[in-house]
Amino acid sequence: MLNGHLDTVGVTAYEGDPFNCDSRAGRIYGRGTFDMKGGVAAILVAAAKATSTPLAGDVLVTLVADEEFGSVGTEEVLRSYSADAAIVAEPSGLELTLAHRGFAWFEVRLRGQSAHGSMPEQGIDAIAHAGLVLRALDEVRTRLAASAAHPTLGRGTVRVSMISGGEDAATVASSCRLTVERRFLPGESPDAVELDLRGALEVLERTVPHFRFELTRLVAREAFEADPEWPIVRTVAGQAQRVLGHPAATRGEPFWTDAGLLHEAGIPCLVIGVDGGGAHADEEWVDAGSVLRLTEVLTGTIIDFCG
Repeated sequence: MLNGHLDTVGVTAYEGDPFNCDSRAGRIYGRGTFDMKGGVAAILVAAAKATSTPLAGDVLVTLVADEEFGSVGTEEVLRSYSADAAIVAEPSGLELTLAHRGFAWFEVRLRGQSAHGSMPEQGIDAIAHAGLVLRALDEVRTRLAASAAHPTLGRGTVRVSMISGGEDAATVASSCRLTVERRFLPGESPDAVELDLRGALEVLERTVPHFRFELTRLVAREAFEADPEWPIVRTVAGQAQRVLGHPAATRGEPFWTDAGLLHEAGIPCLVIGVDGGGAHADEEWVDAGSVLRLTEVLTGTIIDFCG
C-alpha cells in the first residue's frame, strides 16, 4: 500500500499565490508542494511504472483526505483494505522515518459564577481557575522533561493551544475553555495520557474551593515505531541506497502521520518522502530532484517487494 494525503493546511498567510506552481532553481513553490503533493506525484508515477508488467502482488494506491486534522480518509481505507506492508510518502528528506510521536487534543471546560466586576468576591472566576490549570500543566511539563528520552523522538510535550473565556470587561467570568495538546511517545497510549491529565485536574478539584471542570477528548492518535528488520523497511533501505549511492539515514519525527493508523491496523510500514521546506509555513517548496529520486526508490521497492 502506498499512502499519501491530498489535503493541505490553510493559505491565509501564504506569501504570493499559493496555487500557482512556481518553479525556480530546481525548486517548485506552492501550498502543498512539500506536504505532500511531491510525494503524491512520486506515488502515482512509481505505481504506473512498476505495474507496467505483471507483478505477483497487488499495489494499492490510497490518496486520502483529512490527514491534517482527523485522518478520516485513511480510516475509511482501513475499513475495507489491508496490506502486507505500506509506505507513507510524507516529506522526510529521502531519509527513513521509523518512528513518530502520537498526539491527543483535549478540551477543558471550567465553570465559574458570574458577578459584577466591582464585587468579584461574589462570583467564581473561571479565568483565574484557568491560571491554575496552566500551572498544573507546567508541573506535567517538568515531569516529562525529567523522563527518559526516546532515541529519536526525545520526550513528550504538553501545551495549551487555545483559550477563551469571559463575557465582558465588567463581569466575573462564569466559564473558560482551554484546548490542550499532548504529544506522546511509543509505549504510551491516548488513554494513559488522558488519565494523567485528568489526575492533574482532579488534584485542583480536591484542593481549590469551587473548582469545577469537564474534560473531553477531541482527537487522539497512537504513536508509531517500525521494526528495522521488517521486510518492507529492509527493502526500502536497499532501494534508497541504490538510488542515493549511500545508506539512507533513519530518523524519528515529532509530528504525526497516517503511518500511526496503518501501524495500529497491523500493517508494517515506514515513512519516506521528498526534500524541501515550508510545511505549514508562509512559503512552501519541494526539491524537484528529490521527487524524481523518491519515484525511483518507490518503483524499485514495488518491483522488489511484490516480486
